[in-house]
Amino acid sequence: MGLNAPTPTAALVLRGRTYDAANPAVMAIVNRTPDSFWEGNRHHDLSAALDALHLAVADGADIVDVGGVRAGQEGPAVDAALERRRVLPFLEAARTAYPHLVLSLDTWRSEVAGAAEGVVDLINDTWAGHDPRLVHVAARIGAGIVCSHTGGLPPRTDPVAVRYATAEGDEEEALLRDVRAQLTGAARDALEAGIPRERILLDPTLDFGKTTRHSLSLLRRTSDVVALGFPVLQAISRKDFLGETLDLPVDQRLEAGLAATAVAAWQGATVFRTHDVLATRRVLDMVAVIRGDRAPQRTVRGEPGAAEG
Repeated sequence: MGLNAPTPTAALVLRGRTYDAANPAVMAIVNRTPDSFWEGNRHHDLSAALDALHLAVADGADIVDVGGVRAGQEGPAVDAALERRRVLPFLEAARTAYPHLVLSLDTWRSEVAGAAEGVVDLINDTWAGHDPRLVHVAARIGAGIVCSHTGGLPPRTDPVAVRYATAEGDEEEALLRDVRAQLTGAARDALEAGIPRERILLDPTLDFGKTTRHSLSLLRRTSDVVALGFPVLQAISRKDFLGETLDLPVDQRLEAGLAATAVAAWQGATVFRTHDVLATRRVLDMVAVIRGDRAPQRTVRGEPGAAEG
């Protein structure tokens, strides 16, 4: 039995670069925090953050996403002033070092996004429009926007006993309806704010406002999010749903995340946010060949003209 045909996908265009399922983007993560959930991505020191940037670019990153606040509720509060101090020097140095690199800012605060005008290409709003001004600031500064789904939870809230089931259907279908409705509404708001369609990314936002079962369900239904007609971001790397599924600590979740990445890539996701750039790049390149979107980089063994091993 053959694989199902891949879902047609919309293109993402940022800084003159075009990405789609045939040419997916690797989004490297650089956390300017001392308390990131994974010790391997704590780059509170600027020089360490820039070292991580250089490595990510060398390993094949298309986009670099910087954040200054830990996503979960653990750790101290971070106000907007501290967040700016963490992310802006890095973004400015990154832009100087790599004029053509797509830079993304992970923030839910409009005042932080506004301070990055002229430097950043994408605002990664992982908290689903908690600050309603953020989408308008993104439009004003010419940046794209990531529209996310959190089930209504405010920033830095960990999901506990979250339910989506209704009288209209089971949990999986209710969750998918909620995700599609919220992402559709957020994309409409972005369009109305003046952000071009090709700069709008939809993120089902695994683990945010979701249990492990929810995240697994949405992963296997990636094509239903792709079908909304916008490019799709999947942030899978080392997340808790991987660890809970296979009972693995965060530093042992690489292979599980790569398997999940392949599933989402086959279904047409366009951007993959990751701590592990080189491994993710290779997985996406392989999936693109299997999908038929590109040819192998060298002659296939056994075909006419193949080199002898």
